[in-house]
Amino acid sequence: MKAVLVVHGGAWAIPDELAEASVKGVKAAASEGYRVLGTGGSALDAVEKAVRAMEDNPVFDAGHGAVLNADGEVELDAIIMDGQTLGSGAVSCVQNIANPVSLARAVMEKTDHVMLTSRGANLFAERIGFKTAPTETLVTAYERREWEKAKEYGAGVKELFHSQLCHDTVGAVAVDSCGNVACATSTGGIRNKMVGRVGDSPVIGAGGYADNRSGAVSCTGHGESILKVTLARLIIFHIEQGKEVEDAVALSLRYMDERVHSGGGAIAVSPSGQWAATFTTERMAWAAAEQGTLWYGLNPQERVQDKPVQ
Repeated sequence: MKAVLVVHGGAWAIPDELAEASVKGVKAAASEGYRVLGTGGSALDAVEKAVRAMEDNPVFDAGHGAVLNADGEVELDAIIMDGQTLGSGAVSCVQNIANPVSLARAVMEKTDHVMLTSRGANLFAERIGFKTAPTETLVTAYERREWEKAKEYGAGVKELFHSQLCHDTVGAVAVDSCGNVACATSTGGIRNKMVGRVGDSPVIGAGGYADNRSGAVSCTGHGESILKVTLARLIIFHIEQGKEVEDAVALSLRYMDERVHSGGGAIAVSPSGQWAATFTTERMAWAAAEQGTLWYGLNPQERVQDKPVQ
């Protein structure tokens, strides 16, 4: 069975000043995740590893580098899902967790629940001895400046999404050598969001979905729009109906544009190793690793072959 890992660093109007770092970041994350697969590791371990790499990279809106809400606070969301068992864990509105994707996995593996939010998620983290981080260490000087700029701009979150004042989600999907698939998605949300706002990222079937019978998906874009069309599950539905993976993603993004007039992106992989990285925004940083080869892109229709994964 061909092992594949695909990551994205968010679909939005990525400015030129962040373009190079964004591409470098997704390539590094894809390489880290693929190394897990290359040593016989599981798809679940691979997507967690890849997303953690992006949560630790301040260029992305997840973990370190997360955007700030209307009160200037960090609120993080994440999901992880195992396609073999349909096990899923998610957290939302956590504030002092540098790697929320790993806390989401703990929710999946150590509780009978799918999602914990805010105070409850932090109490759970404390109970299991999960490593925390002072919230201020998650905020970059760049984000503080951009947040101040966004406040002066005075726009709503949907308008911000279509500008260069917005960041977005990170995610990963994988299939391992046993044919098991998994997904993970993590985000700080959208800059200047209302306190307590939860987007699509931690919601099963919207921000991500994984099922060994069909494939794995991680979504990115305007969260409220993705929630309305349950984008991840819609992509899986089209795969179940016999569509090629790339066609399933494109068709679902087109539907979201037609139905709720919003853009976004998604990465997907099938149990047989078909994969796609597709978006309708100006840019999306993505990278994919398969059979020792790394692919990446940023602009529409861009697909560059890089040196082999080390």
